[in-house]
Amino acid sequence: MTSNLRNISVDCANPYALARFWSEVLGIPVHPDDEPGDDEVGIPLDGGGTLLFLKVPESKAGKNRLHLCVEAQVSRDREVERLLQRGATMFDDRRAEDGTGWAVLADPEGNEFCVLRSAAEREATSAASSTGP
Repeated sequence: MTSNLRNISVDCANPYALARFWSEVLGIPVHPDDEPGDDEVGIPLDGGGTLLFLKVPESKAGKNRLHLCVEAQVSRDREVERLLQRGATMFDDRRAEDGTGWAVLADPEGNEFCVLRSAAEREATSAASSTGP
């Protein structure tokens, strides 16, 4: 027997505000029954499960042991700019001049997450490297 992943839970000070940020990141609405002030706020994920934000009294301390990686649907750099405009901050810029790499951002409560290249960007880099210099 195996287990099924039911929730990915994120501890935070303001579950509704943080869920709204991630709702914009992912383009998935917050669960319609959830409201500001709730101690638990979820974003239902395709295929089941929930990205769940839980109110806790303590603030984040140290580096995340688990983080989310999001793949841009447009260009990675455009997605980074969009998320910075929505309240994320740059944590570590790992983008390379040749277009490879990723950006590590932090959400409004300081949780790190990565923004990866789009599938089209990865394919373009792969095609360019297979044709030689």
